[in-house]
Amino acid sequence: TYTDAVLQRDEDVVLARAKALTTRHDLAIGVGAAVRAVLREAAIDPGDVGMASLSTTLATNALVEGQGGRVALIYVGFRAKAGEPVCVLDGGHNHDVSEAAAVDEPARLTFLEEHKSDVSGFAVAAQFATRNPAHEVRVAELVRAVTGAPVSASHQLSAKLGGPKRALTAVLNARLIGMIDALIGRA
Repeated sequence: TYTDAVLQRDEDVVLARAKALTTRHDLAIGVGAAVRAVLREAAIDPGDVGMASLSTTLATNALVEGQGGRVALIYVGFRAKAGEPVCVLDGGHNHDVSEAAAVDEPARLTFLEEHKSDVSGFAVAAQFATRNPAHEVRVAELVRAVTGAPVSASHQLSAKLGGPKRALTAVLNARLIGMIDALIGRA
């Protein structure tokens, strides 16, 4: 397949178009080649470009192909869930946003230390987090501090109450975030 690049002015004036072979092993190589080609075609200096935008089907393709990193789910205030690795912690909130129980800090730290090097990211879902995200926010902060890994918090991805569905959404996002982060960083 090909990676396409377009240089445009004022959203509707196309100055140049270019293509480069997509480099599946490192997408940034193909992106870089397409960008260099479109700049050459338009005879534009990179410093004159006001904004760069990257659009990709990387996430969609990865889901369809069953790709993505191995992630850990930290599930706060819910019953045990199948899957590995998963950490079910006491905590969460009630429907009226009051705290149901405090988050089990020692269990969370133990889990992070055990899994920080064998996963590419973490997903966090807490009961009623769409109404009160305090536990998800706190857990995500600790995950970042202890592991440095990307974290997907369910309340940032869905406003719906269904905790298990929000957890699944966070897991899928966490599986892909490392790939997207690597592409953006390289691009």
